Amino acid sequence: MASVTTAARADNVLHGVLLMMFGLLILSSIDGAVKFLSEFFSPLTVSFFRFAVQLLIVMAIALFHKRSWRSLLQETTLLLFCRGLLLALGSVFSVFGLKYLSLTDAAAIFFFHPVILVVLSGVFLKEKVGRLRWLAVLVGFVGVLVIMQPGTEVFQPASLLLLAAAFTFACFLMLTRKISGETSQLTIQFATGFAGALLILPIIVYAWLTGFGGDLIVAGQKASFTLPTVLLCCLGCAGLIAHVLLVKALEKAPASVLAPINYVEIIYSTTIGYLIFNEIPNDFVWYGVGLLVCSGLILAHTERRPAAS
Repeated sequence: MASVTTAARADNVLHGVLLMMFGLLILSSIDGAVKFLSEFFSPLTVSFFRFAVQLLIVMAIALFHKRSWRSLLQETTLLLFCRGLLLALGSVFSVFGLKYLSLTDAAAIFFFHPVILVVLSGVFLKEKVGRLRWLAVLVGFVGVLVIMQPGTEVFQPASLLLLAAAFTFACFLMLTRKISGETSQLTIQFATGFAGALLILPIIVYAWLTGFGGDLIVAGQKASFTLPTVLLCCLGCAGLIAHVLLVKALEKAPASVLAPINYVEIIYSTTIGYLIFNEIPNDFVWYGVGLLVCSGLILAHTERRPAAS
C-alpha cells in the first residue's frame, strides 16, 4: 500500500513538472509574439488586448457556469483588483521593454522577481528571512548587475523597464500569497482581466487622441496584418491557458520542487530569440543568468528545508 501511495505521489510530481514546463513554454512563446507584434502595434495596444481578450473569455466561461459578470464583480475585493492592476502595470513595462531588448536579456532580468519577493515578504508580510535567503538576494542582485552592466556602453535603459516589471510582479505574487484560497479561480481571472483592461483603456484612448507614445498601429502594409491580428487576439487566451497550467502544476507538485523548473523559461526564450529574431546573448548575460539560477536554487533549498523537517 505504501509503495502504491509513493508511486502515485511520484506520478503527481512528474505531472506537475510537465505542466509547469508546458506553461512556461507558452509564456515564452507569448513573449516572442509580443516582440514580433511590436513591429505592428504599439505596446499599449498589445497590453490592452492581452487583458481585454482574457476578460471576454472569462465572462464567456462564467455564462457557461451560469454566473453573471455582476456576481463576479461583487466578489472582486480591493486586494484582487490591486493584484490585477499590478499585473497589468508589469505587463505594460514588459511589453515596452521587449520592443528593445533581446528575449534572453528580458527573461533573465525579469527573473530577479523571486529575489525582490523575498525582500518584500520580509518587510510587509513579516516572514522570517534567514542568512541563506539574504545570500540569495545578494547573489541575485549581482547577477542582474552583470546582465544589465550599468555605467557601460552596452547598458540599455530599456532594461530598467524589465526591472520595474520584475518589481511589480513580485508585488503581484505577494498579494497572491495574501489572498490564496480565499476565492475562486474564475473570480481571480475576472478581476485580473477587468483591472488590466480598466487601467489600460483610458491610457490607450488618451494615446489615440493625442498621439502619446506613438501610433497605436505602427505598420503600414495592410497585406501583412492577418498573422499579427490573429496573434494579438490570441494573447489573452494563451495567457489564461498558461496561468491555469501553472496553477494545476502547483496543485500536483510542491512549490520547492517546481521553483528551479522556472529557469527553463530562459532556455525557451533564448531558443525562440535565436530561431526567430537571430539573437545571440553575450557572455555577460550567461554569467548573470548563472548567478540568478544559483540564487533561485538557494531560495528553493530554503523552502524545502522546513518541509523536510
